[in-house]
Amino acid sequence: MNAPCSIRRLTPLVRPMRHAVHIGRAVAALLIGAGWCAASLAHDYHAGDIHIVHPYATPSVAGASNAAAYIATLENTGTRADRLLRISTPLAGRVELHHMNLDAEGVMRMRRVDDAVLEPSTPIKMRPGQGWHFMLTELKQPLIEGQTFPMTMEFERGGKVDVKVVIQVPKARAAEPAAHKH
Repeated sequence: MNAPCSIRRLTPLVRPMRHAVHIGRAVAALLIGAGWCAASLAHDYHAGDIHIVHPYATPSVAGASNAAAYIATLENTGTRADRLLRISTPLAGRVELHHMNLDAEGVMRMRRVDDAVLEPSTPIKMRPGQGWHFMLTELKQPLIEGQTFPMTMEFERGGKVDVKVVIQVPKARAAEPAAHKH
């Protein structure tokens, strides 16, 4: 009779410990999964001294023939300037480098540029609606969230590098419909 009494006294202690072990395993699985997911989205490349962090594009609007692509961070880690000369992808007939800025009247203007000078230790951060982006024209297929496509970037000093572009809705715009307007 004494044994059942002592088991009863331990049972309230064992149940929370089992529960804690299960929660610990679940948390570990989530952290590992989140790390894998983040690693699959955050990807980087090098072309000589040029460091390319997380190439991505926004999903295209149904029926659109144009879309935009970005580089989260494009940085020259060397000591001499380099230039981005050309960008291409089999997904589009043409890829143009565009730059946006406010004019003297406060109107946002976008212009196509032939190349971009990358000064040492001066990172360029490409974001939708701000500064630099790649305009993909004559799309051969729609850009669908979660898919990827190849893109080749050519630098004057760093040479060519093939990157994988992830199609995603930017975090700040996740609640808005996907659109890129000109």
